[in-house]
Amino acid sequence: MESQRLRQMLEQYEKGERSIDQVMDELQKLPYETLEEFAKVDHHRTLRTGVPEVIFAEGKTPEQVTRIFLKLMEHNNQVLATRLSADMYEQIREKIPEAVYQPQSRILYLDREPKKQKQPGVLVITAGTSDIPAAEEAAVTAELMGNKVERLFDVGVAGLHRILGNLDLLQKSNVIVVAAGMEGALPSVVGGLTSAPIIALPTSVGYGASFKGLAALLGMLNSCANGIAVVNIDNGFGAGCMAARINRLAKTSDSGK
Repeated sequence: MESQRLRQMLEQYEKGERSIDQVMDELQKLPYETLEEFAKVDHHRTLRTGVPEVIFAEGKTPEQVTRIFLKLMEHNNQVLATRLSADMYEQIREKIPEAVYQPQSRILYLDREPKKQKQPGVLVITAGTSDIPAAEEAAVTAELMGNKVERLFDVGVAGLHRILGNLDLLQKSNVIVVAAGMEGALPSVVGGLTSAPIIALPTSVGYGASFKGLAALLGMLNSCANGIAVVNIDNGFGAGCMAARINRLAKTSDSGK
């Protein structure tokens, strides 16, 4: 449950618009709510972390994803499911007609506040076009967490003039997600061009000896550039979530000046 909704509920009780039994019923669901034997939906996560529970759809059945999504919708204005295949979406779309599916990022989301002002400062970069699915997972995640995201795609090290031609964009950003496969060199290059923290996102793009992203992961972990953190292979959600948190801190810092 979002803090705004909790406040609204308590104000309604204070005004006599809700009974004590109604309030107690809602509060009892705050820690978590059990859905049969397959899920314990964490309604308290938004209050603790500022972000609702996110559904990792891969490995779940369409019915399980649907029921968890609908339950989260009862308590949150934003709901997010990652790693959701197009086939699964076709099976559940009629049960969640409000939700939007993005096939490239494999994200299903609900946003009841699309016009809410978003915090600028997040930039998502890819080395190549093939890295876009993981990058889009990061970008959409950060957007749903209240950030305005700029995108800069296909600017890898095979043509350095492409990234050098966008220095202004790099240097004005508060945090940058850099997605790359193959040898994973781009985050090191970007890290040498800006003071912004870099979140390196290794992707599974590449030929045999890339070992499905392991080469990129190890290359990023061994970067000689400063200020680079690395997430797991293809973990766009993790990169987007970290970018959102860093950008939130940047906003707090600016407001305190």
